[in-house]
Amino acid sequence: MAEELPETPETAEEEPIKQRKNGLYPGVSDELAANMRSGWADTELHELEPIPQAAETAARRAALSARFPGERLVVPAGNLKTRSNDTEYSFRASVEYAYLTGNQTEDGVLVLEPTADGHRETLYLLPRSNRENGEFWLDGQGELWVGRRHSLTEAEKLYGIPASDVRELTGKLREATGPVRVVRGHDAGVEAALTDKVTAERDEELRVFLSEMRLVKDDFEIGELQKAVDSTVRGFEDVVKVLDKAEATSERYIEGTFFLRARVEGNDVGYGSICAAGPHATTLHWVRNDGPVRSGDLLLLDAGVETHTYYTADVTRTLPIGGRYSELQKKIYDAVYDAQEAGIAAVKPGAKYRDFHDAAQRVLAERLVEWGLVEGPVERVLELGLQRRWTLHGTGHMLGMDVHDCAAARTETYVAGTLEPGMVLTVEPGLYFQADDLTVPEEYRGIGVRIEDDILVTEDGNRNLSAALPRRSDDVEAWMASLKG
Repeated sequence: MAEELPETPETAEEEPIKQRKNGLYPGVSDELAANMRSGWADTELHELEPIPQAAETAARRAALSARFPGERLVVPAGNLKTRSNDTEYSFRASVEYAYLTGNQTEDGVLVLEPTADGHRETLYLLPRSNRENGEFWLDGQGELWVGRRHSLTEAEKLYGIPASDVRELTGKLREATGPVRVVRGHDAGVEAALTDKVTAERDEELRVFLSEMRLVKDDFEIGELQKAVDSTVRGFEDVVKVLDKAEATSERYIEGTFFLRARVEGNDVGYGSICAAGPHATTLHWVRNDGPVRSGDLLLLDAGVETHTYYTADVTRTLPIGGRYSELQKKIYDAVYDAQEAGIAAVKPGAKYRDFHDAAQRVLAERLVEWGLVEGPVERVLELGLQRRWTLHGTGHMLGMDVHDCAAARTETYVAGTLEPGMVLTVEPGLYFQADDLTVPEEYRGIGVRIEDDILVTEDGNRNLSAALPRRSDDVEAWMASLKG
């Protein structure tokens, strides 16, 4: 990796070159500065089409405008975050900002200013790097260091929103009058400019509304989620093909294999991949992925590809590393499969959100009683929640641009709400017998099983977006054999 702005013997004792003085940079000769200002071709892009989701993002902004008439609304993308010293983490724009604009660049801010008949929209962005003052090659975020940015004119064509220089925004916000709301937690500079103009309660109402907007997905979003799932299915196939290499190394080989698919076909993984072999499968969010992979054990792989537009899949399969389940592993797996089948069947328009969880938990409670691991009857077990020692978590969640999407939605619209067509959620029951659980027979200990699929609520029921990945134990074994053969 190139070092930003390396010192020369002549400048080693001077102030850092990134510190401007009178519009110039110390350590740069007048001749070099003049040379770098000239001789560059015009690279403005004139034949640009709007982004594919431009109509959808416009409709979302219109809904936001209608909800908060007469108020200035400020939605930041966020800023780069330092990883270490002078390197930054890969940037991911705030979900609220990306959802409303389709733009993904750091430091961007969407502002809706109230007008007599709605709002005037402005997308505040960094313009192209300045070639006159040397910014483009001497600043660590200049275009010769990090790549070309779109011009403001290009941005207007792409996103369908008038664009302005974001470096002018904080001054405008300080001078703003009237009610203002901002999405907090992404841009400290923007928030500081609005300190005396906003309240936490009003800002939270904005955040909640934007979260609840995403409960029902439009056609573009559903298409992106299907893309994410399809890539994820291919990522699972990739993993099965290299299980022998993982056995020779560790869970990290599985993680890296899936990550390759995510980066080749999408933006990234949607969350830290859980590549949990053996007893690690009983840890719900095992993301260290540094353990051994052994034939005879199970691999719980919970992973999802994130598309270039930030929509993520979230799929789990529990696979026999050696290709076939043992009798006990199959018994536990089939119980989880039956619970998932019951949960998926409960996903339909008009159903209560909690119905699929209750349906899956009932099946698991029945099996635990049948196996003699907890004392029945089943109604008593469910009433007291005794099955939760081994089921541990909820049976699913909304899915979208966040893996746990719509998290700021109110209880009455989400977990106590009603399912509608266009909602996408996971159904993911599991059974987990900890390695140190003395309440179960020894042979159960260290076995963890989860099966998870991404389910779209349709007008007449549901559609399993991840149905291409086998779920039944016999089908899983046959699928693995076909990939290894």
